[in-house]
Amino acid sequence: MDLVSLTQAKETTAQDSFKISFAPLSVEEVYSLADDGANGAIVMMSGTVRNQTDGKPVIYLEYQAYEPMALEIFRQIAANIRIQWPDTNRVVIHHRIGKLQIGEISVLVAVGCPHRGEAFEACRYGIDTLKHNAPIWKKEFWQDGTSNWVSIGACEIENGNTKD
Repeated sequence: MDLVSLTQAKETTAQDSFKISFAPLSVEEVYSLADDGANGAIVMMSGTVRNQTDGKPVIYLEYQAYEPMALEIFRQIAANIRIQWPDTNRVVIHHRIGKLQIGEISVLVAVGCPHRGEAFEACRYGIDTLKHNAPIWKKEFWQDGTSNWVSIGACEIENGNTKD
C-alpha cells in the first residue's frame, strides 16, 4: 500500500504517539501508550542494534533524521494502518537518533487492535513502511575503523519477507 496524504486518509487519533528522541526508548512506555480497553491484542516490534552486518563486526550505530518530515511519515503510516485495519485503536511509533550502542533499542512500533491477526499485520506494515519511507539514516561503525551510511529503503525483500 502506498502512503497517502493525511488529507486523503482518516486522521490519526489523539491517543496515537509519534516521537523521535535522543533519549533511550522505553518498551513499557510504548506498550502503555498502545494500551486501550477495546484492545484484544497489542503487538510491538522492537528494533535493536546488532553486533554485526553481513558478518562484519559493528561497534555502534549513529542515526540522523529529518524530524519534521519523519514525524509526518509516522502520521501517514498510522493513517494508512487505519484504512487497511479500521478497527485499530492505537498506533505508537518512536525512533531513536544519535549514537546507539550494541543492544540498544533504535525503534519501537506498537499497534493495539481488537484481534491479534490485524495487530500483527498492522505492526509489520508499520515497521516495513517506516524503514522504506521515513527520512532516517543510520551510519554503521565497524570494528576495523571504517563506517558506512545505510540509505532509506535499505531493507530488502527476500522470499516475500523483509530482511534487515
